[in-house]
Amino acid sequence: MLATSVLVALCLSSTCLGWEWGKSGKWDVTRGIAGGSTINYTTISGFFQQDDPATDSSSFDYTTTNYGLIDRSYPTDGEFDPGKEKTQWERFAYYVNSINRGCDRNTQYKVLFMGRHGEGYHNAAESYYGTPAWNCYWGLLEGNGTSVWRDAQLTEAGKAQCTKANNFWKHALTVEKIPAPQSYYSSPLTRSATTANLTFNGLDLPAERPFAPTVKEYLREGISMRTCDERSNKTHIQALFPAFKFEDGFTEDDELWKGYEGETSEAQLKRTKIVLDDIFSNDDNTWISITSHSGQINANLKVLNHIAFSLSTGQAIPALIKAVNLRNADPATTTIQSWVAEATCKAPPITSISGQGCVCSNVSSTSATAVTATATAA
Repeated sequence: MLATSVLVALCLSSTCLGWEWGKSGKWDVTRGIAGGSTINYTTISGFFQQDDPATDSSSFDYTTTNYGLIDRSYPTDGEFDPGKEKTQWERFAYYVNSINRGCDRNTQYKVLFMGRHGEGYHNAAESYYGTPAWNCYWGLLEGNGTSVWRDAQLTEAGKAQCTKANNFWKHALTVEKIPAPQSYYSSPLTRSATTANLTFNGLDLPAERPFAPTVKEYLREGISMRTCDERSNKTHIQALFPAFKFEDGFTEDDELWKGYEGETSEAQLKRTKIVLDDIFSNDDNTWISITSHSGQINANLKVLNHIAFSLSTGQAIPALIKAVNLRNADPATTTIQSWVAEATCKAPPITSISGQGCVCSNVSSTSATAVTATATAA
């Protein structure tokens, strides 16, 4: 706390060169840092329950815990709230604006609201068939004759999770005075765009902070061979969500999903760094909403140097992030394998045992009789 107090005292001095009040600055580059520089990310812990290793992610519900914001004091409380009349979120927002105001031009702080989509038909199918069988056979199909999970839509349970999220935001905005997001970003997959729309559309938002989301390709889920990870074309997405904007360069058709190879975790982390660099470099807003997927949010957390925190469908995690532009620092270069074929079955597997994989019949396997498949649909 003492170090934080000293930081704020220095930042509020007349010699600070910081960002405009309520903003976090930007570095005016496209698709990440260019010119021999890189961005270093640090999650500032001690503000949210989700950045505490003692918090059980399997049972945590952000809607019943004020989004996880910890009840604590801030070094700026004395000047901002001497009468102790402000809400926790109001005091936190003032603190964040204060440290941004005092930053040098190579540093910025943003608060990210990262939400996982509500339950999709692919999630329900995976639960029904079991993860190994889903990964090695069922997930490769369009559907099962009853449900369709290519670019899966939300189930009724998933829509109910979005209603729950919308009700949370209504209360949080009016009672807790949570800052409304200044920018909204969404994965291009239907389940995430629908979740963002049902969560934020119709809220009583400040006029200067409308719900005007931008679709970003690299916020999509890890690109497996399964059809739930293939996005619809741009025209279809635009027809479903006419108020959504698309980032520059967003292609009409999905040029990333292959169906015969899956993206490696190293490749997903690489594109996650690119998309986060893009947001931090080109968006000077402080309060950012990102609606995405469990695997992609996990990748976000790794890049942001946050502790691991798994999210159930419809759940969300906030984080206070410090970004430092290390100018004149050459980015690290590594060679990675981006795509890899996954073992599959040509027919429903004989067995599907959690943690052990599925066993194909001798005539149905495309590569091996025993197929290990442990990833989850997200």
